[in-house]
Amino acid sequence: MRPRLSLKGRGLQILAQREHSRSELRRKLMVHARKPAGEGETPVDEDTAAEQVEAVLDWLQANRYLSEERFAESRIHARAGRYGNLRIQQELAQHGVALGAEAVQQLKGSEAARAREVWARKFDRPPQDAAERARQMRFLAARGFSGDAIRRALRGGADDESA
Repeated sequence: MRPRLSLKGRGLQILAQREHSRSELRRKLMVHARKPAGEGETPVDEDTAAEQVEAVLDWLQANRYLSEERFAESRIHARAGRYGNLRIQQELAQHGVALGAEAVQQLKGSEAARAREVWARKFDRPPQDAAERARQMRFLAARGFSGDAIRRALRGGADDESA
């Protein structure tokens, strides 16, 4: 039987798989911090477990194993090809991470082009009537694109057809 990993070891193991936000890693480590160390031992109380996890998180952050910036970059990179700014920012907010001004500007600058790419992958032609246009707009809105980016994407589709 393998010996049980320490919280620090478990945190490093989790971070080796992919970037995590502090809140996400806290949630995962709390499960292990509450477990008793061995058979017959009592579970650790909530306050002690929380203190141990916070100490591990502080250590991981101080040694740059845990980085909110890297987490945000990786999440943006993974989601930008399929989702709009609103969806990406909402997902990051769920993890307790706010985007920096530079990242927001980069996302804003590319949102119309990303909406156009998503639209082109889903639909083979521009909308032929108002109902089809509304359906395509709803699809892009559900993906988290702004109204301006949606209008540009659909307008771009009409411009491409006439050219």
